[in-house]
Amino acid sequence: MTTKVICFANNKGGSGKSTTCSNIAYALSLEGKKVLMIDGDMQLNLSLAFFPEDQVLEMAKSEKNLYYAIKKQDDLQGYIVHTEYENLDLIPSSTLMSSIEYELFTKWQRELILKNCLKTIRESNTYDYIFIDAPPTLGGWVMNIMCASDQLIIPVEASPWGLFGLANMFEFLNDVKKISPDLSLMGIAITKVDERKNYFKQTLATLRELEDVYTFQSYIRVDSSIEWAQDNSRPVIAYKKSSRSAKEYMALAQEVDFIGSR
Repeated sequence: MTTKVICFANNKGGSGKSTTCSNIAYALSLEGKKVLMIDGDMQLNLSLAFFPEDQVLEMAKSEKNLYYAIKKQDDLQGYIVHTEYENLDLIPSSTLMSSIEYELFTKWQRELILKNCLKTIRESNTYDYIFIDAPPTLGGWVMNIMCASDQLIIPVEASPWGLFGLANMFEFLNDVKKISPDLSLMGIAITKVDERKNYFKQTLATLRELEDVYTFQSYIRVDSSIEWAQDNSRPVIAYKKSSRSAKEYMALAQEVDFIGSR
């Protein structure tokens, strides 16, 4: 299997994007898949899922993070940090990512900078998967992330506002495909589900009516274990493997691997 690059993006905040990215990555690492995660968001949530806050802030202040790699258009090989978990590595983010749009604006072929920075890692086939966590925006940086990816996963919160902006995501994806025609939407992952409420049923019904859009069979229900895991800087599967959400993320990871390995 050659390295597959998958990005997690949604222009709406609170969709469970970083949590979904971190837990699928960890679940796949347990199955022996080598996974590199890239934290592309200034909020540092993906980094915080694996490292304590003081260490994340230290990495963010150093020059060994994604911001400086993109600014220098450097090979990302030298920015990899090993997590405590086997088969699972990370390229950390920085709060300076807030100004990445300005940095990109002056660059030639700016939509392809991340793709070029990833070239050595990707061609080495060291990793089965590279997961990129995008910020909750639509702009030049997210376009950069998508252009570097083979497939896109959109986490969607099962709430009244969860579907808000999804049409913008599809429109943005179509714009990116003009530059990167091989990019495809792997699917939509439904998160923060409360089956007692009609919001979930409405969300599911709406998504399943969309043509040529796959909605993952596995969905993630509301679970306090996720918040406790975040508080302990761990994926929920590592924090409490017996929890409902851990089992659901394991099932979702199997779906992702099945589609991604085809």
